[in-house]
Amino acid sequence: MLYYFFQYLDSQFNIPGAGVFQFITFRAAAAFILSLLISTIYGKRIISFLRNQQVGETIRDLGLEGQQQKSGTPTMGGIIIILATLIPVLLLAKLNNIYVILLLITTIWMGFIGFLDDYIKVFKKNKQGLKGKFKVLGQIGLGIIVGAILYFNDGITIKEKLPLNQQITAENGKRVVFGDEHKSTKTTVPFLKNNELDYADAFCFLGNGFENYGWIIFIFITVFIVTGISNGANLTDGIDGLAAGSSAIIVITLAIFAWVSGNIIFADYLDVMYIPNSGEMTVFILAFAGALIGFLWYNTYPAQVFMGDTGSLTIGGIIAVIAIAVRKELLLPVLAGIFVIENLSVIIQVSWFKYTRKKFGEGRRIFKMSPLHHHYQKLNYHESKIVVRFWIVGILLAVFSIVTLKLR
Repeated sequence: MLYYFFQYLDSQFNIPGAGVFQFITFRAAAAFILSLLISTIYGKRIISFLRNQQVGETIRDLGLEGQQQKSGTPTMGGIIIILATLIPVLLLAKLNNIYVILLLITTIWMGFIGFLDDYIKVFKKNKQGLKGKFKVLGQIGLGIIVGAILYFNDGITIKEKLPLNQQITAENGKRVVFGDEHKSTKTTVPFLKNNELDYADAFCFLGNGFENYGWIIFIFITVFIVTGISNGANLTDGIDGLAAGSSAIIVITLAIFAWVSGNIIFADYLDVMYIPNSGEMTVFILAFAGALIGFLWYNTYPAQVFMGDTGSLTIGGIIAVIAIAVRKELLLPVLAGIFVIENLSVIIQVSWFKYTRKKFGEGRRIFKMSPLHHHYQKLNYHESKIVVRFWIVGILLAVFSIVTLKLR
């Protein structure tokens, strides 16, 4: 809203300073600061409201030190993250940008699913919450919507770099490096020099016109990533500050990718795929990062509030959609390595337990407990130490991910 207001003031009255709202970097920085202030200042009021409504977490006894003391801590704190993200975005972003619209849909969709799960747990006193199949259906539904929009919407295109012998100098003296905008199912493959992969090539065996079927595998990949990353974020939300801190690191890295991919100068310099209009996502992403960091003010040990599924499912969904939109989804196993390893630890634990029970008549475990952070708790590491060390690993993975811009 403020973007359009100041655009009007600049065009109609030429008011000094009004034109600064045209710059993505300014609006992104303002969104970060505003979301940080909202989440820290008003977060306390929301926590008090949740406490007064007796929206307390019911803790299962897993035999972990200090676990039962957390019983009754307000949950549904993901509301803080969602509000602190949406308000700055509505004020400062271009609301007609398809990428911003896509992220707003993701936030509301996944926030609603997470809210339903928390509501059933807290108010209906059903510890199981929303049935798993309904969560998965919700994730699949979002994946289909996101994949369809990214593939079929005319506002989502890429520009590919022209070969050197086809690059020309325009009348204004600037060199034309990129070709025309066009729709594509191409994505970026990390670590490779010729680092573009076209999902549609999976149907090349069909002969001429195989590109028309690219949407099938593209939507399938989108569904898989949205489901996997949102579940990974959900599993990571097990000890104070782990999910929010790890997510903030991932999100800030994605902000760099979004800004670079949407800036034709840096896309040329770094030799990355240029995605017109994607830079506007930086405003949303930094608002989201500010909300996560502000939420940490109350979520670090000892937590005054838990994000619940309202927050964790939303976080995972947003991260997945941003990565797909900037064509960096194949980098997620590295960048979101914390989420991936938490997911894998559960899959490995459950699979091994079932296999050994069938083979030996007694289930055996690889980890003392899964997800992985609980394994370290069982080894008597304090949860603050576990969280900080996971953050350090997350920072290393983020730096390594950024380096892949040129490491190929």
